[in-house]
Amino acid sequence: MVSLNSKLALVATALVGAFVTIACTNTPGPEATGSGSGSQSNDPTASSSASPGNGSSGEKVLNLYSARHYDSDNQIYDQFTEKTGIQVQLIEGEGDELLERMVNEGAQSPADVYLTVDAGRLWRAEQAGVLQPVDSPVLESQIPASLRHPDNLWFGFTKRARVLVYNPAKVKPTELSTYEALAEPAWKGRVCVRSSSNIYNQSLLGSMVETLGVEKTEAWAKGLVANFAREPEGGDTDQIKAVAAGQCDVAIVNHYYWARMAKSSQPEDQDVTQKTAIFFPNQGDRGTHVNISGGGVALHAPHRDHAVAFLEFLVTPEAQEIFSQGNNEYPVVAGVAVDPIVAKLGEFKVDEVNVASYGRNNPEVVQLVDRAGWR
Repeated sequence: MVSLNSKLALVATALVGAFVTIACTNTPGPEATGSGSGSQSNDPTASSSASPGNGSSGEKVLNLYSARHYDSDNQIYDQFTEKTGIQVQLIEGEGDELLERMVNEGAQSPADVYLTVDAGRLWRAEQAGVLQPVDSPVLESQIPASLRHPDNLWFGFTKRARVLVYNPAKVKPTELSTYEALAEPAWKGRVCVRSSSNIYNQSLLGSMVETLGVEKTEAWAKGLVANFAREPEGGDTDQIKAVAAGQCDVAIVNHYYWARMAKSSQPEDQDVTQKTAIFFPNQGDRGTHVNISGGGVALHAPHRDHAVAFLEFLVTPEAQEIFSQGNNEYPVVAGVAVDPIVAKLGEFKVDEVNVASYGRNNPEVVQLVDRAGWR
């Protein structure tokens, strides 16, 4: 009998193939769901790395397809408009939905820049052939090599740490060490985590495959499943709440979900964070797994020079600080301050495996979690 995850793996493979081979159709241009409202400048900043004669139109606009649904990002768009005079026309949607739209639009696509969350989704865009490489000394100097595509098809602009949240009333920090340790018998019936279909978990496993290999990663997944306190359900916030409620003792989550609750004005959120704490795993070896949100220039970008200028603006101190403060993410550029709540979590060693490996290893990950019984 073919299991559910096996079916999902086949569907995922088919979708990637469809993205790559689907015939281009002439679809109408997108309707902007929002736009940068910054005033135009009389001294627009030209991209340092965009070349003339690249097919860009003379319009002072940028069509941004974004799967980042954070209101604070609008501040970045406004500042970019104020600095360059280029209006940002924002088209929002889920990452895979926007990707499929770009594929269907083909050479007629108005998209200049594609932004999404998780390196695994950027890999899907790479496989679909909707991005083009960018030669930018600015991006290459500001973004660590481990946080961008080896051929500069896409770049990371924020970092997200996949951490352990635990209940201090039940777990001492000295009992925690690595992701791998959560598969040991001592944690039987004590671990919460969301479904293996979630891209955050798939990317964590993709990094483990890159470092440990398929066999050891699958063995870890099987051990983790054996230690589940409950069947996977909900998102990262639900895992944190489950730890606070005593349904499990430790969970695997992205750090900013906890930080968001810690900054909340809701008493129930404050209660949850007061009952939980954050631990950065694998500090004694490779470091804590980090993922990114990022993007690249669309293959058929009608305003390529504006697109490159926009990506370069995203690594300026002002943009990086808004990313950091607005969604409690970590900046990719050194020297930019993090949100005070995040800063209180402390510094940590980062796993420097290239994030491009997460997507490359994804097909193997989907199969191994199915064999491990991680639903």
